Amino acid sequence: MNLELESLGDAEGALAVFDPATGSEIGRATTYSEDDVSSIITLADAAGQEWAQRTAKDRAAILSKWFALTKQHTEELARLVTAESGKPMAESRGEVAYGASFIEWFAEEGKRAYGETVPTFAAGKRVMTIKQPVGTCAAITPWNFPVAMITRKVAPALAAGCAIVVKPAEATPFSALALERLAHEAGVPRELFRVVPTTDPAELGTLFCTHPRIRKLSFTGSTAVGKTLMRQTSDNVLRLSLELGGNAPFIVFDDADLDAAVEGAMASKYRNAGQTCVCANRILVQDGVHDAFVEKLKTRVEALKIGAGCEEGTTLGPLINSAGRDKVARLVDQALSAGAKPVTGATTSDAGEGFYEATILTGVTSDMAIASEEIFGPVAPVIRFSTEDEAIRIANDTPYGLAAYFYARDVGRVFRVMEGLEYGMVAANDGILSTEVAPFGGIKQSGMGREGSSHGLDEYLELKYCLVGGI
Repeated sequence: MNLELESLGDAEGALAVFDPATGSEIGRATTYSEDDVSSIITLADAAGQEWAQRTAKDRAAILSKWFALTKQHTEELARLVTAESGKPMAESRGEVAYGASFIEWFAEEGKRAYGETVPTFAAGKRVMTIKQPVGTCAAITPWNFPVAMITRKVAPALAAGCAIVVKPAEATPFSALALERLAHEAGVPRELFRVVPTTDPAELGTLFCTHPRIRKLSFTGSTAVGKTLMRQTSDNVLRLSLELGGNAPFIVFDDADLDAAVEGAMASKYRNAGQTCVCANRILVQDGVHDAFVEKLKTRVEALKIGAGCEEGTTLGPLINSAGRDKVARLVDQALSAGAKPVTGATTSDAGEGFYEATILTGVTSDMAIASEEIFGPVAPVIRFSTEDEAIRIANDTPYGLAAYFYARDVGRVFRVMEGLEYGMVAANDGILSTEVAPFGGIKQSGMGREGSSHGLDEYLELKYCLVGGI
């Protein structure tokens, strides 16, 4: 199967897609109007009725074929991801594997949507629960993980017996279209799962929130847009899954293994040039190890190779567009003006217009914008702290609560900090926490709902109480 750009695009398409490394156009995608998508939703709803009647085992067999095809086409999918998002090829291959893992997981998990029998409350009556598909779903996905953010929404929806319509990010439609093509090749009915690129995301978002056939919306993106979607879905009382902004702390205590902490910081902070929702946004380091940690981190950061994602050996790619680069530059410049000190980087790169140097800043304080805004760039602002209580207070002093990381060896401290951090996900002594087997999601203004694990399947199921009398 051909998954190259020219086979997925349309020379006359309305949506132009650009390579973040060069700014050059790589292709055009066909787009859909509000009326087009409304008709697609109606067709999906009809297809979903039939799909829901199939056995979970039948659905699992088709999802397993989709998983196998996704793995088989890893290299083509990775090239698409790199072309659209700019991330290095090694990271793109890793994303395809990560995305495929959700298809594999939910292919099996869909067969375990168990109900229960409940001890009765009266003679001659029986009480039980069953789980049924929530109905036709809509999803809105971001550009930073254009494969994984789709599979971890679409796979559980299909496994649960739902139809789903997906609006991909305007910057990365081709990865989504490739996944759609592979799913249809695997046997997913065409009407059941559709990808609908658009040049008017606000209009399509409103349609998803108000269409009478949509019963569930899953969104990954900014908190501001998430709040708008919440308001728009209120009239129809839609089921919602929202994975929104983050401000992840990465805390290094004085009893930490510093070499391990540096490795974790590199993985968490600089993956995808810092453009991940769970990447370390603030690095908090205790007084006793501050200077040693910063020096070790500087050595690793300065060894990163900046360049286009398709180039051999690149470990730090471009930002998604000039607006993303300008935001990073603004936050760094503001921090420097407020007293922060550059350890390395702190400037745009001569690799190209879309690039920013891997950066470390010290002397950062919590009142600086760079400590409260989501940076989405390769910048590590380091905040010094003295006590455990102070670290937890600084870490929690944010309206966001998606992911948090810390390094410590004292067992008591590990449990105190793990329980004290107000985040939906906490990693102790590790810089990577995402996996298909665990629930991914945040609290506070970082959203609601979970993706992955058995909890991710429940997001697409309704729990029905059944009473049988006259026994």
